[in-house]
Parts: sequence; C-alpha cells; structure tokens
Amino acid sequence: MRFEYTNSVSQDFILLCQELDESLNEQVGGEKNRSQYAQYNYLDDIKDVIVAYDNDLPIACASFKRYNEECAEVKRVYVRDEYRGKGISKKLMELIEVYAKEKGFQALILETGRPMTTAIHLYQGIGFETIPNYGQYKDMADSICMKKVL
Repeated sequence: MRFEYTNSVSQDFILLCQELDESLNEQVGGEKNRSQYAQYNYLDDIKDVIVAYDNDLPIACASFKRYNEECAEVKRVYVRDEYRGKGISKKLMELIEVYAKEKGFQALILETGRPMTTAIHLYQGIGFETIPNYGQYKDMADSICMKKVL
C-alpha cells in the first residue's frame, strides 16, 4: 500500500469522491436526502489530498481545505468497501494531521452526519471532540461537527 499526496484534479481522487457520494446516497436513502450538503462538497476549494493505493488501484482518500487562519476542514474521507476494517482511514487521518500541521494549521475541524456512526467512532477514537455546529452546518440537525487541536 502506498499513499500519494496530490490535489483535487487527480482523476483517482475524483473517482473515489464519486464513489463516496454514491455510498452516502445509499446510506441516507437517496441523493435528494443529502442535497443540502452537496453544495459544500465541491472539489474546487480542496488543494490538499491524499490517495491510498493498493498497487496501482486507488482505494481510499482524505483531504482538507483551509477554513480559517488556524483551522483546516477535513473533507472527502472515503475507503472502498472491500478495504474497510484494515486501519486505512485511521492512517489517512494521521497523514492528514501531519500534512495540515506542516502547512501551519493548529487544528482540524470536520462535519459528519448523525447516521455515520462508524465515522464518528473513528474520529472520536483519534482525538476529535464534538463541537457546536459551525458555519454552513449551524442549523443542520443531522450534522455532527468535531475538532482536534494539532
């Protein structure tokens, strides 16, 4: 397994994000049920991406974008089904933390959905704490926002 640092124009990252969107649609009962979130998941603002590969096959990704001077926002964390349970998402998050710190950020924030219990447990397990919903998620009842100081 290898991890490649890239950006949001990576075709492998784009492919994995499409799979992520399909997976999320299945989990919440269709694209319409997550339409209010889609506008916050465009790849245009994402400059920092890590893609995991099994040989040459892209299998997982994670990224972040600048939220403000001190915080980067974690975006588009995804592992293909057949690779789940192998610690890949945890490794990606460790790499994202180091990468964000190297870029001068002091904290990471993220938003996930209430139904995403596996993701919530992952984030809690690596030191993220629940915070009041921020920014565009402030009035979204199904959002859970979290933060980790680096």
